[in-house]
Amino acid sequence: MGVYLFFIGAFDVKYCGEYNRHAHVWMESLSCQLIGSLALLSTEVSVMMLTYMTLEKYVCIVFPFHHYRAGRKRTLCSLTSIWALGFVLALAPFCDRNTFGNFYGRNGVCFPLHSDQAEKPGARCYSTGIFLGLNLFAFILIVFSYSSMFYSIQKTAKSARQTTFDLEVSVAKRFFFIVFTDAMCWIPIFLLKILSLLQVQITGTLILWVVIFILPINSALNPILYTITTSAFQERLRVCVRFRCMDNH
Repeated sequence: MGVYLFFIGAFDVKYCGEYNRHAHVWMESLSCQLIGSLALLSTEVSVMMLTYMTLEKYVCIVFPFHHYRAGRKRTLCSLTSIWALGFVLALAPFCDRNTFGNFYGRNGVCFPLHSDQAEKPGARCYSTGIFLGLNLFAFILIVFSYSSMFYSIQKTAKSARQTTFDLEVSVAKRFFFIVFTDAMCWIPIFLLKILSLLQVQITGTLILWVVIFILPINSALNPILYTITTSAFQERLRVCVRFRCMDNH
């Protein structure tokens, strides 16, 4: 996502003041297609990975006495499958130009969010299936999983005091903030996609704000929430600072 934003900014500087003269060439260019597919890859892998991690926590907390625990091999297989599916979703529009048309070049930011009457039916169905199918299903699944987890936590809080269970609870609370930030990012995306399908007039400026400022927020916040807020990271940071201070003395 950072690479996508960097190239969007670079081409914005390149065409500054004369974009209208180069708009058609830019949206038809290979550069626009590639960075658009990179942005879609980033968003879809992020959604699927968050869903996978949520389901892992759901099994651990709602069924604490279940013996299922994802090992290294199972985790690697799951993550490999997520990345493979992400590449398939991002690169599929390149396979059939007649069906998808200029899938990534519908707007200046090269992201296939807005649907219009000139868009090919295959491309419209594909983008709708991604944003209002896969992503909305993942969002609902995550909300349901966390609702079940916190209900289970509240139900067993008085009787269960195991250290392992308390650790799982703290991880679930941390993941809640991840889901909350993702919800704040994705709800505008869902609404914008629905409005575009209903052929409601949407200004191009609004699409730019959503894609450039709202969509990358979870890509920026998730690494922070996954690492800095964990007790393991904070403990290692304290150890590193302690050793650095000892070396300086």
